[in-house]
Amino acid sequence: MNVMTSLTLLVLAAGLGSRYGGLKQIDPVGPNGETILDYSIYDAIRAGFRKVVFVIRKDIELAFEQAIGTRFRDSISVEYVFQELDNIPSGFYVPAGRTRPWGTAHAVLAASKAIIEPFAVINADDFYGTNSYRILAQHLKSGTSVNAMVGFVLRNTLSDFGAVSRGLCQLGNMDLLQSIVELKRIEVDRGCIKSTEENGTPTPLTGDEIVSMNMWGFTPSIFEQLQQSFENFLVRSGSDIGSESYLPGAINELLAANQVQVKVLFTPDTWCGITYREDRPSVVEHIGRLIHSGEYPERLWP
Repeated sequence: MNVMTSLTLLVLAAGLGSRYGGLKQIDPVGPNGETILDYSIYDAIRAGFRKVVFVIRKDIELAFEQAIGTRFRDSISVEYVFQELDNIPSGFYVPAGRTRPWGTAHAVLAASKAIIEPFAVINADDFYGTNSYRILAQHLKSGTSVNAMVGFVLRNTLSDFGAVSRGLCQLGNMDLLQSIVELKRIEVDRGCIKSTEENGTPTPLTGDEIVSMNMWGFTPSIFEQLQQSFENFLVRSGSDIGSESYLPGAINELLAANQVQVKVLFTPDTWCGITYREDRPSVVEHIGRLIHSGEYPERLWP
């Protein structure tokens, strides 16, 4: 298969989901024990992806493989890469007291030696919908050098049980992404949507804004660009034991420097995910409706 039409799905699954209270990536939401990841892989296969690379931590490899990896080894090529705290460029060091990896941009870089083809990036615990994978696959198969991001409407991505973080997008001509700003505390307050800054200042939002849910499409050249962005981050913030290099922030820096182009792709699908444990019943209900409508079979894997 031509490398330009062979697609890989990169799944960011290293987090434990501290707000949720467990390894939410392997929590069942389907009628036969399927996880959100099962539906993501199923959708990706239908869209034409032929390989999946999981970014995980070494200490969850066995549990992850037993609960997830064995389900679809007969359906798609599976690889694992590990996001480790000490996997940083030479000349930099891990500050004393730091225990967490360096964020989602660092997680993508962990896969740089495993991917040589166009690839998509998703979160392990987000349900993006069938059409989202199809439109992203079509873009990646086109041979374009322009990267992509699947955009969702903000009001369709909120939780009823607490604040969420979202990447707020500004679009330019031809739906090219101009900037993306991470808002870390978005919630519904008495029927109105607002974002609250760290100093307590609220910013009203309409709910119609386009946001990133970390569903991206990249060419392999992004690895070199992210590597430079990550080194810049370490120079600025590497000594801060709580700092993280988020993928949206890294892309925003590259956009500002005119080093990348990102086309925003719009999906008709409804996003859903599990940020808090109380979100799970609504995800189960949403998937149940899709099964009833024929979007998914009752049992995904033989």
